[in-house]
Amino acid sequence: MRTVIGNWKMQLTIAEAEQLAKDVAAALPKRLTDVRVVVCPSYAALAPVRDALGGSPVVLGAQDLCHEEKGAYTGEVSGRELADIGVKFVLIGHSERRSHVHEDEALIHAKVQRAFKNKMTPVLCVGETRDELDKGLRDVVVERQVRAAFEKLELPARCEMIVAYEPVWVIGSGTDVDPEDAARSHYIIRETLRDIFTPETADRRCRVIYGGSVDKGNIAGFLSRPVIDGVLVGGASLSAPEFTAIVEAARTADAKG
Repeated sequence: MRTVIGNWKMQLTIAEAEQLAKDVAAALPKRLTDVRVVVCPSYAALAPVRDALGGSPVVLGAQDLCHEEKGAYTGEVSGRELADIGVKFVLIGHSERRSHVHEDEALIHAKVQRAFKNKMTPVLCVGETRDELDKGLRDVVVERQVRAAFEKLELPARCEMIVAYEPVWVIGSGTDVDPEDAARSHYIIRETLRDIFTPETADRRCRVIYGGSVDKGNIAGFLSRPVIDGVLVGGASLSAPEFTAIVEAARTADAKG
């Protein structure tokens, strides 16, 4: 089953987020068995979006969480608060968090662990910068980020994890990478996960998706590669027609194979 995640970032008011959630829910079937759909609004819109989604198959996700469970962390939101709202998925280590607020590997590792402890699926974002790509360091960077996030973690029973490969130089650029090139990084991520855990655990519990200027015009190319399990969508997720077209393309890709 493919996974399609919409990251709404800090783009919408609460009213706009509610309306977008309603429009997405109305455009999709009441039941989805061939694709999993997640939307990640800002913290302020989580509860309103949850209510707007109603009985739809769309699942609630968050854009981040605190590395601690509770305490004197002004401005932070804990995993237990998110779980209490109904959040099932949480983005961790997005390049904008790594660069804008200087999140390091130790903090990201702690956040992954906190997501597991609150029975949420972590969506770890990894990817290289343009400078790292030009220096031939893409594979090294991606493997390092995956290892730093997951090594020495105790996995709860029946947990799941997602790794989103998002080349930093592509995000928000309006351009994308060649699907075969993206698939290469997905293979590296998969093999790293198989080495960290076991091949059986990684194959059963880990999914690897692509993000970076994904839209309805290019998604088919990415999902034609069997190693790519879905997509993390940024700007295109802010339009209900565009986002639901991406979901439909993922359903079709899943049905084909």
